[in-house]
Amino acid sequence: MAPSVAEVEKPTQPTPIEAAKAAGKYLLPPDPSYAYAKYVPYSEVVTETQPPLEYFDHVDPGSRADPAKPNLLTPEAKLHHLSPYIGTEVSGIQLSKLSKEGLDELALFVAERKLVVFRDQDLKDISPDEQVAFTKHFGVPHVHPLPMNVKDYPSLFATYRDDRGQGIANTLTQDRINYLGWHSDISFEKQPAGTTFFYILDGPEVGGDTLYLSTVEAYNRLSPEFKKLLIGLKAVHSSAPFDRVSYAQGSKLRRERVETEHPVVRVHPVTGEKSLYVNSSFTTHIVGFKKEESDALLKFLYDHIAKGADYQVRASYRPGTVAIWDNRVTAHSIVPDFNNKFRRHHIRLTPQVEKPIPATEP
Repeated sequence: MAPSVAEVEKPTQPTPIEAAKAAGKYLLPPDPSYAYAKYVPYSEVVTETQPPLEYFDHVDPGSRADPAKPNLLTPEAKLHHLSPYIGTEVSGIQLSKLSKEGLDELALFVAERKLVVFRDQDLKDISPDEQVAFTKHFGVPHVHPLPMNVKDYPSLFATYRDDRGQGIANTLTQDRINYLGWHSDISFEKQPAGTTFFYILDGPEVGGDTLYLSTVEAYNRLSPEFKKLLIGLKAVHSSAPFDRVSYAQGSKLRRERVETEHPVVRVHPVTGEKSLYVNSSFTTHIVGFKKEESDALLKFLYDHIAKGADYQVRASYRPGTVAIWDNRVTAHSIVPDFNNKFRRHHIRLTPQVEKPIPATEP
């Protein structure tokens, strides 16, 4: 007698990380003398396009945090605020040694300060498995549609530039007169990034910084009437720019192009702050607007964001630096202003979080 449908065991669908592990190649031949050669970007051979990522439940760890942050801001911690609206530099704390309570408080602290730069960290020297486990405290480790990661670890996204390879930023901006590309990471996903980690493996002594800005303060500067206009609007975010990057590096994307609608003004789930959630890198148009209307509104918002020097900061990197920002309330841009004879090599740990919460009132 044939088994019933209920008795037939359905094949287990691979997770995005399992699906991404396959044969591939290093995008650049690793230099055996380089201490972090195993972290040079590796591109798996994508034999079958994976389906879009699905929704999942998420509770932000910052919601569990003690507002006083006793497990994070210990007596040994030294803080230097970079500006009133965004950015704090911290020393005297080792991220890899924080307790679960300390990590919860870290999520809250980063949400409040938008960007926190930690010095003298050992995150780069703990194992890749430990780094993945660290990321999971803050959300689901994101596997980028562009296969450019540490070998066997698709969620450890590797950025690399030297005289043998121009890097993502240069590929995307090579036909422009400057390299600025303000964006929020993976804003095209159904559930984009939250508390995001970026640590240096190697870099030039001068240059290769990152610009960050507060999209909360950018929203706050708008007039009450203009805020009313934005509430309820949605914009489409697309992964299309990575079609160009994958073509340039001779690889195939893991997933088909992703296009997702998100609110133009979103609310942070823990702080309750409202922020502008559009960016010139991934946002394509305003839903329901005609092209000229959408272009005009987005151009105004992009210009407003980019010209807000009083709510922007510049973060520099030296050995042991880890920059952490909350992608829900910030935008950033690399500054590839250094000679290609110098190597710039970083790893990004990118946890996905909740579906953006729309603001319902100004």
